[in-house]
Amino acid sequence: MKRVLFVCIENSNRSQMAEAFAHIYGGDQVEALSAGSKPSGVINPKAIRFMSELGYDLTQQASKSLDDIDGEFDAVITMGCGDNCPWVPAKRREDWALPDPKHMDDDAYRAVRDEIAQRVKKLLAEL
Repeated sequence: MKRVLFVCIENSNRSQMAEAFAHIYGGDQVEALSAGSKPSGVINPKAIRFMSELGYDLTQQASKSLDDIDGEFDAVITMGCGDNCPWVPAKRREDWALPDPKHMDDDAYRAVRDEIAQRVKKLLAEL
């Protein structure tokens, strides 16, 4: 089983959707987690709404802190949070530098969601 961690500052949008897509595409072959360097404590209602369009219930996930994460990972993916993300042990590290969609209109938010889906699918195929 592969372990993948998705990190952004608030753990309320991008990393939550990436974790969800890893569950969708990886099934029981992947342990997917997400966390934030300064978690908001809530998942953005837009993320919940736009993932529900794809049949995924994001309300079952929680906004988590990197302080709650331990162990090593096959991949750690940051979402463009730069210096706010501390080092986490991983065999592979990538920064996807995706824009934070929290203030975007619906179409732009969906575009970020769909970009995350494609990147997660590609990542899992390469692990």
